[in-house]
Amino acid sequence: METPKTFREFWSFYVLAHRDPMTRAIHTIGTLTGWMILVLAIVFRRPWFILAALAVPYALAWFSHFFVEHNTPATFGHPLWSFAADQKMVAMVLSGRMGDEVKRCASEALAKPVAS
Repeated sequence: METPKTFREFWSFYVLAHRDPMTRAIHTIGTLTGWMILVLAIVFRRPWFILAALAVPYALAWFSHFFVEHNTPATFGHPLWSFAADQKMVAMVLSGRMGDEVKRCASEALAKPVAS
């Protein structure tokens, strides 16, 4: 795949790197846990909880990529877009729309001509 130049291009790449429903479930659990830990950091005024709020979601996400999806996390190449895409993906998982999004992106990828 070419290097994405826009978030829209990156989104398709990101979705296809999360085809396995177990990967998406692990990401969702990690992301929601991270947000809960961040809230606890604020409520209980524990700044070091912020480290846990970052470490837990990334640890779970990377685990899912290495041992479930068997690919490289998008975070390594595009950390900000990856964070935004993760939030979007979790919202779509929670609303029940992510499976259809995976199918849409996969069919678009199949329809694109291969560069020679």
